Amino acid sequence: MLGPKGGFRLPAVQARLPPSRSIYAYIFRTRFLASAALTACVIIFWRSISTSAADMQKFYCFGPSKSPMEMTPNDASDWSGLDTPVIFNHHAPLEINSSTIINYDLNPIKSTADGLENKERVLILTPLRDADKHLEKYFELLVKLTYPHDLIDLGFLVGDSSDTTLAKLAAEVERVQKKTDKTAFRSVKIIQKDFGGIAYSQDVEARHAFEAQAIRRKAIGKARNYLLYSALAPDHSWVYWRDVDIVDSPPPIIQDMILHDKDIIVPNIWFHRYENDRDIEGRFDYNSWQESPEGLELAASLSKDTVLVEGYPEYVSNRTYMAKMGHWTKNKDEEIELDGIGGVNIMVKADVHRSGINFPCYAFENQAETEGFGKMAKRAGYQVIGLPNYVVWHIDTLEKPKEPRKP
Repeated sequence: MLGPKGGFRLPAVQARLPPSRSIYAYIFRTRFLASAALTACVIIFWRSISTSAADMQKFYCFGPSKSPMEMTPNDASDWSGLDTPVIFNHHAPLEINSSTIINYDLNPIKSTADGLENKERVLILTPLRDADKHLEKYFELLVKLTYPHDLIDLGFLVGDSSDTTLAKLAAEVERVQKKTDKTAFRSVKIIQKDFGGIAYSQDVEARHAFEAQAIRRKAIGKARNYLLYSALAPDHSWVYWRDVDIVDSPPPIIQDMILHDKDIIVPNIWFHRYENDRDIEGRFDYNSWQESPEGLELAASLSKDTVLVEGYPEYVSNRTYMAKMGHWTKNKDEEIELDGIGGVNIMVKADVHRSGINFPCYAFENQAETEGFGKMAKRAGYQVIGLPNYVVWHIDTLEKPKEPRKP
């Protein structure tokens, strides 16, 4: 078997090996096959036990293996201090790529006292009709607002005008928006809508005649609603209603209003009149008031379709008017509750409008437009607040030439 140099000789080794037929016969013997099958079963079973043990770790209880009744105080303390791991099977995100589907998340949109710090967006809305003579002063005051203009959107509704209101508005908007010194506003939206049959005369005496009041208030309420629903965007936190015929107001008025963090808040509205070289201060807006027992009794005696209007002898309500309260030299942050409000200057949390509180163009609790808005908001549980010492100055329109306003 050994070769001349001590190695194995291949022919000798081959001669010692059993023939292949014997090897095949041995492999396929029943005893060998049974042994191989048993060995394979043992291996598979052992691997399955190991895998199951690893999976079962997910369902182990964490803590001592005894009932709470058998625990010592130390055991209970250790058990309560353990953090049980939780493993979630997170799903892959669902991606929507269609350009026709837009998603708005209103949850982050808040209206807070820290609106300036939180960069909350403000929508300023102004309905216009035959107002070209007021627009230059309007924009003069608007650009002085100290709230960041890139957080302010402007919205205007021009309707039933017989003068150059639309052209003058477009020219003023373009002039302001072309400025590069942070004067331009975030956006401007102009809405055109004529209401035709519900239009009312702009003649001073006819406009303020008692017979015109219900029709006029309903018409203005409808115009405000058209403007609101055309301009309000999902990212607006506040809606600031500002009339076109204001002649003076504090530049930080937006911050001043939202710092109160009220659902609806209005300042006091006065006017200046110059007579014989004297500056006379007068109280202007009598639509901001607190309800009275006499007012409630009067409303109960009227048809539900009758609109109550203030300042006329036909309806005596004995309501308490904010216009007769306060003074601009006193604490500007003093608050009072109101039931009806005027429309010269209103700050509203946007969610109040989104909840359906608008300006009724019909008799709501015998009120319409802004006074109806106040009543509707109170009915829904919202705050309606007035600032008797915070004064915004309105143009003196000499509303009743035969009965001049008393200072």
